[in-house]
Amino acid sequence: MEPLTAHETSDGGVQFRKVSVPPHRYSHLEKSWMDIYTPIYEQMKIDICMDLKARKVELKTRQDTPDISNLQKCADFVHAFMLGFDVIDAIALLRLDELYVESFEIKDVKTLRREHLSRAIDRFSGKGGKTMLAFENATKTRIVIADQKIHILGSFANMKVARDSLCNLIRI
Repeated sequence: MEPLTAHETSDGGVQFRKVSVPPHRYSHLEKSWMDIYTPIYEQMKIDICMDLKARKVELKTRQDTPDISNLQKCADFVHAFMLGFDVIDAIALLRLDELYVESFEIKDVKTLRREHLSRAIDRFSGKGGKTMLAFENATKTRIVIADQKIHILGSFANMKVARDSLCNLIRI
């Protein structure tokens, strides 16, 4: 017996995912659309379109989608791009199974206000981004700092090391 296709597993129905596009990422999405569209449509066999009124990226399975998990992988990929990761970094979510995105806020670690908050952000950004680059290389993760939120892309063990190191820097 042959394995069931994604279309057959869902009783012939089409499955959807929608990913919201924040206003500050809209222009980045327009510029990178073909870089996002190509691997999703051609390699993962998922239909993708942009709903301009609702400002959401819509993903849906096709009859030739080889695996139903491809839909969630694509949704995670688009979501990672919306969080601020580069397309090159986020595309690893499509290719590797053991990659995740974790987000937390600085105030979850320690309550900081005004200049104390900006100093904490500067501590792990470093001059010219050198400290953050060193974190990324040492922990084999990718880190995005967006206002008061920190997003980490990597394997579970590596994300834990990166998160603990960043939390220690915040608490200083």
